[in-house]
Amino acid sequence: MASKHALSDEQVSSELKKMTAFIRQEAIEKAHEIELKADEEFAIEKSKLVRQETAAIDATYEKKFKQAQMSQQITSSTVSNKSRLRVLSARQELLDGLFEESTKKLPSYTKDKKKYQEILKGLILEGLYALNEPAVQVRARKADYDVVKKAIADAEKEYQEKVGSETKAEIDESDPLPEGSSGGVSIVGGNGKIEVNNTLEERLKLLEYSALPAIRVTLFGENQNRKFHD
Repeated sequence: MASKHALSDEQVSSELKKMTAFIRQEAIEKAHEIELKADEEFAIEKSKLVRQETAAIDATYEKKFKQAQMSQQITSSTVSNKSRLRVLSARQELLDGLFEESTKKLPSYTKDKKKYQEILKGLILEGLYALNEPAVQVRARKADYDVVKKAIADAEKEYQEKVGSETKAEIDESDPLPEGSSGGVSIVGGNGKIEVNNTLEERLKLLEYSALPAIRVTLFGENQNRKFHD
């Protein structure tokens, strides 16, 4: 009975070959499956790393771009402010030079005695109106005493005509204006406590203060940054 089920060598060899082929095929398929799985995981990990690096690069670029923008804005603002300050400085130098030149020309207004007398009359009259007192003193340069006396007489007359009351103005020879003064007068009242400074230098200072805005507009045009104008 046993001899009927025994396999020949050829049959054994054939069965072994079949089993070997089956195992080999399974191994190949498993290896292919592992390879596909590894490729898939590699692709996923690679895509993840690429996204992370891309996001990091984008974030770095955005940060550097914003820093560059900020730096550019600061540089632009600094340059603009420096340019503006240079323009303002140049304008101020021009204005200072203008009034400095005007100051140098003040003495020339005293050379024409007739015109200078009219100027003095107006300056004295303004002081008389401001003080409105029966008696005042006038300070002037010693060199101007003669023309100042004539101007005082004219001013007293006009004051009486306009106000309807008399006032007496006298030169205070004990306290003359400095000889270095460009001219004009100073009218003193209130027992020496009130003084109306109408020297030519002081009048130029007042003119510089009051006329400066108009002079700026004439020389440089309207300031476009100003929202309101007087």
